Amino acid sequence: MKFVLFCLALNAPAAFGALTFEKDVRPILKTHCTHCHGEEEKPEGGVDLRLRRFMTEIIKPGKPSESKLVEVVRSGEMPEKGKPLAAAEMKIIEQWIAEGAVTARPEPETLAPGSLITDEDRAWWAFQPVKRPPVPTVGKDAQRIRNPIDSFVVAKLTEKSISLAPEADRRALIRRVSLDLTGLLPTPEQVLAFEQDTSPLAYENLIERLLASKSYGERWARHWLDVAGFAESNGASEADSPRPTAWRYRDYVIRAFNDDKPWDEFVQEQLAGDELALANHNDYQAAVSEPKRREQLIATSFMTLAPNATADGPPDQKLAANQHIAEQMKVMTSALLGVTVACAQCHDHRYDPITQVDYYKLRALFDPAFFWQGWRSPLRRVYSLYTPEERAKAEQIEAAAKKIEDEARAMGKKFLDEIFEVEILKLPEADRAAYRTARATPTAKQTPEQKALLKKYPSALALYSLNLYDQKKQDIVDAKMAEATKLRATKPVENFITAFTELGGQYSPSHLFYRGDHEQPKQEVQPGELGIIGKDLHFTPTKANSTGRRLAYAQWLTSGKHPLLARVLVNRFWLHHMGRGIVNTPADFGKLGELPTHPELLDWLADEFVKSGWKLKTLHRLILLSSTYRQSSNNQTSVAADPENRWYGRFKIRRLDAEAFRDSMLAATGTLVQTSGGPSSGIGRDPQGRIITGIDKGTITVNKVDPAGAADFRRSIYIEVRRSKPLTVLDTFDAPAMSPNCEMRNQTTVAPQSLLLMNDTFMLENTRRLADYLAAQFPNDRTRQLQHAWELLYARRASQSDLERCLAFLEEQTKSLTQYHHDIQHPKGVVPNPPQEAMASLCQILCGSNRFLYIE
Repeated sequence: MKFVLFCLALNAPAAFGALTFEKDVRPILKTHCTHCHGEEEKPEGGVDLRLRRFMTEIIKPGKPSESKLVEVVRSGEMPEKGKPLAAAEMKIIEQWIAEGAVTARPEPETLAPGSLITDEDRAWWAFQPVKRPPVPTVGKDAQRIRNPIDSFVVAKLTEKSISLAPEADRRALIRRVSLDLTGLLPTPEQVLAFEQDTSPLAYENLIERLLASKSYGERWARHWLDVAGFAESNGASEADSPRPTAWRYRDYVIRAFNDDKPWDEFVQEQLAGDELALANHNDYQAAVSEPKRREQLIATSFMTLAPNATADGPPDQKLAANQHIAEQMKVMTSALLGVTVACAQCHDHRYDPITQVDYYKLRALFDPAFFWQGWRSPLRRVYSLYTPEERAKAEQIEAAAKKIEDEARAMGKKFLDEIFEVEILKLPEADRAAYRTARATPTAKQTPEQKALLKKYPSALALYSLNLYDQKKQDIVDAKMAEATKLRATKPVENFITAFTELGGQYSPSHLFYRGDHEQPKQEVQPGELGIIGKDLHFTPTKANSTGRRLAYAQWLTSGKHPLLARVLVNRFWLHHMGRGIVNTPADFGKLGELPTHPELLDWLADEFVKSGWKLKTLHRLILLSSTYRQSSNNQTSVAADPENRWYGRFKIRRLDAEAFRDSMLAATGTLVQTSGGPSSGIGRDPQGRIITGIDKGTITVNKVDPAGAADFRRSIYIEVRRSKPLTVLDTFDAPAMSPNCEMRNQTTVAPQSLLLMNDTFMLENTRRLADYLAAQFPNDRTRQLQHAWELLYARRASQSDLERCLAFLEEQTKSLTQYHHDIQHPKGVVPNPPQEAMASLCQILCGSNRFLYIE
């Protein structure tokens, strides 16, 4: 009877408000304990903490002080590995035992080894299907409602007793949305035209113009390249060897944004473009000859972007290959799934319902293309764009060029032999026969006596350096080599792409690696989706003899039924517009991430995005046309009640990111070169140790960078991205290090930023250019120069007070510089210009001000 009562108590539902094992205790044990006590095939010490029913020997319901579990944790004996339990966690366990150690529901009688996914795990918000919620009806601020976004935001603000901020003025709005969509400042002419536009659709027309600009794709591609981990070097080793074809993926992404390529197609191409293009490693020529299929192949470069030491001859190639695979899986899952799947590589996830088996099932989808047992280094994933006709023509030209070279070599040998017959006559007659034999003997087969004889009469050898004997004959031979070179220049240009492909049926079974070690494979795993999502995938091999695994997964991912992808994407888009994500941990929708502030809005946006054909420009319009986006940054009630702007009661002021800062500086001075696409502009380390744009002329001992002309002034997205050599001006302002990718950029405020604004040649040279530009536009009119500077940099008119203070500064600075130049001796030819130098100083102040550096 007692046993029956005990079982009933054990499995009785918890009373209202009481702690339960499933909700309160199991997450703590999963974090600290079950990786040793339950998830292994043989739990340590025979103690399994996955179920309450397994714990009868170590807890006494109602008596925490007599429970072995409490004793070993309090003493520090457990957990043996990792961090000890926090005091709050210990208190929960003790309270749960004191309340009777109850469960929320009956537990299973038995449990297979491994991780346990519970109903609480399945109920986590991010793993629920996306359901379109009803748009709330609001009374307060109803006149400000422009679209459903405003309804969701105002409804939440009303709960917090906050109202929307007033709408931003037109000058603030055009500067904001121009930088947001294109990463560039609006010109003074564009600002004035928008300000004076009386059309009721003036703002809508502005957005359409910006979305149609090629600068839009160059701006928004950068956001995706962060998440994708784009870099033009392999990283992972000191050599950091270059990836000469990586720029083609960058250009693919820019084109995709400008063309408003649907995101279901965009994602499918990056995961399985080779399978869409019906190509594999050995059969790709037909695909690269068709523009669309070639684009699909280029898109798969996404799956090669993680750091990769195998390019630089690591001591353990298989280890390096598996490290690259692990990093690439982290990139893929953080970019598309928004959960920390990579944490399950070595063991079950400590917090989220993702098992180690799940990790290797997901990896198995990609294993036939990775195929680490038959690893292909980065250079072996490079494919020529030659057509069969171009290749045949190139081979024909090469054969003709080699024939010319053979003729040139024969001609040179004939000339040298003729010279030899003259020179040998200068030797004693007794040595001539032996010398002739020695000369005709290959070097490796010459006897010591022959070598000595040749050394005795070196001028008679006439085997090399025809020019030492007869320059005219050397010129004849050189002309014949030049002919071959000229002929080779007529070959069709051979371009290359990088692609992620399978080997046409060559791959090995996938296994779970014990503690993530590829040298300790355990059971074979079949490719599949995360268990918590619970989708069975079916694979159909392609006509190119590819497994079809990645294509099946990509199609499921973009079906509109996957619970994560659309949420993850719209959350990122919202973050870039609003300065804060609805989930402000954009790559972690799990239990360690932040909860969504507006879960209904997130699901409405995700559903709307899918129903609108996965079109990003449609979503841009929705967000940008909302009153929520158009708010000013001034709302004291919101600032006081919501300092982090979680409820979006104002526009969040934020600093220009690194690329927008550099590009806007160049644009303001009129030096920005807006040529699009193609190989990246080069970089190098200058004598001061900074990484700048230009032609790298450095050696092992000397740092030197030569100017590269217009290439130095291209938009930042077209500047080479080397993992070991980040451009100094971008690095200082928080451009991300791709290790392996950037899930969300940091925004720091540190001393090196101020030092760069004061001392770096980038600032000094560009502010001098700005001063010269203003002088050329408005000669001898300081007031108009200053007014135009305000319009260029701030999209504002300078106030009378601003003008008076600047004119006073210019007068004082000119006097100081005049005295300075009077007191020093200048190099010959240097003519100082104190008034213009003063203007350059003022431009430096204006460009280093918060008005320029921040978006309001």
